[in-house]
Amino acid sequence: MGADAETKAARAKPPARLERSMHGFGALLITLSALSPSIGLFIVGDELLHQAGTATFLCFVAAGLLGVAMACVYAELGSAFPHTGAEYTMVGRALGPAAGFGMLGLTLSGFTIAQALSGQAMVGYLQVLAPDLPLKPTAIAIVAVVTLIGVLNIRLNALVTGLCLAVELLALVLVAVIGFAHPARDAVSVVIHPVMQGAGGLVPTPLLVIGVAAIGSIYAFNGYGSAVYLGEEMHDAPRRMARVIFGALGIAALTMLPPLLAILVGAPDLKALVSSEHPITAFMDAAGGPGWSKAMAAGVALAFFNCMIAVALMAGRLLYATARDRVWPEALNRAFISLHPRFNSPWIGTLVMGAISLAWCFVPKGLLLIIIASGNVGFYAALCLAVIKGRMTGSTAHAGWRMPLFPLAPVFGLLALGAVVWAAAMEPKHGQAGLIALVVVLVASAVWYWLALKPGGRWAHRGPEDETFD
Repeated sequence: MGADAETKAARAKPPARLERSMHGFGALLITLSALSPSIGLFIVGDELLHQAGTATFLCFVAAGLLGVAMACVYAELGSAFPHTGAEYTMVGRALGPAAGFGMLGLTLSGFTIAQALSGQAMVGYLQVLAPDLPLKPTAIAIVAVVTLIGVLNIRLNALVTGLCLAVELLALVLVAVIGFAHPARDAVSVVIHPVMQGAGGLVPTPLLVIGVAAIGSIYAFNGYGSAVYLGEEMHDAPRRMARVIFGALGIAALTMLPPLLAILVGAPDLKALVSSEHPITAFMDAAGGPGWSKAMAAGVALAFFNCMIAVALMAGRLLYATARDRVWPEALNRAFISLHPRFNSPWIGTLVMGAISLAWCFVPKGLLLIIIASGNVGFYAALCLAVIKGRMTGSTAHAGWRMPLFPLAPVFGLLALGAVVWAAAMEPKHGQAGLIALVVVLVASAVWYWLALKPGGRWAHRGPEDETFD
């Protein structure tokens, strides 16, 4: 056989495929770890209590209702396209490549920035136990460790994340028990009369403040759709995808809303709670003493570690999908699509995404927060449009699950997101900056497709059913 024939044969060789080694329960454990109810309560909830006071509970309920609508959207698109490219693939196949590349830009930046931010936030909680821990070096070490764990077999990672998740959920149950055991006020009055810290004391929370806080509460529930990244490693993914997505969202709501309400009901001094720089820590100190605060810090640190493992898994699989589609130069495509001979994981892509996360650790946190802030709004809006377009064109007709009462869920989602964007546009400090960052990432990603990939004609969406890599 001549050299040209050998080269052609090598190019036609089927790429290694991800192994279908998980059932729905394993995918649920990893998905719920990526969502991380503890991070939603202890990080997002803590910040919103400081900003919006007791209205935080209403914001979380509203985010949960939006989550139901978006879970319908994710479930239908994910069961139609259960590919590891997730939003990039689903939106690209339904709305076209430019829109798909917009999602790719948001995902690549979001995954890597989230790891850098999570590593630094985890160090903050570890410093409660070991005050002398240096911030940057420890965060870099954490990102490196979770990246290496992400290279391991997906079933082993499901076991690791499942064990960590059990501890995380137990901590949330304990918070709810502590709060409801010694109520200081009526739950109904706390919910229907939201207040926040104002000049001279507690004042009613303004509607605009509630709207801006709702953006953060959306992030608290974000992650149920990450089940789609595991679609190529899940048995019977089209049929099971909806169960995993709705299961993750349901468990998240059941483990975040009761503890949050319990904190508002059980706080001895509501003014001191909402005026504190770290309200949940102040509540735990008042209710259980420093010992409870240290236990909580350890639990939250574990939740961050668990979430970062799940994100590392999905980040590597995203690069695997893009390489299969020919997004990058040929040498990178062949590297990112290669699977580890023992763990059957996209190990090079996982390591590369981890390296980018390490680089983000040296960027100021404020800039990272602005870049990542409004990414979920862009994701959700594109997915709502994608599921509507998919029904109109028939591109999702083969979906293993179809939402009831269509198009109620995506229309509700778009209306709710429109209200969130309006509130963000009215807030000059963080809201407008986040929207600008969102537009910049979307436009830059679409331009990359139009200028670098569309003219060459090599790029195309490919799934696990595609046999060749030529």
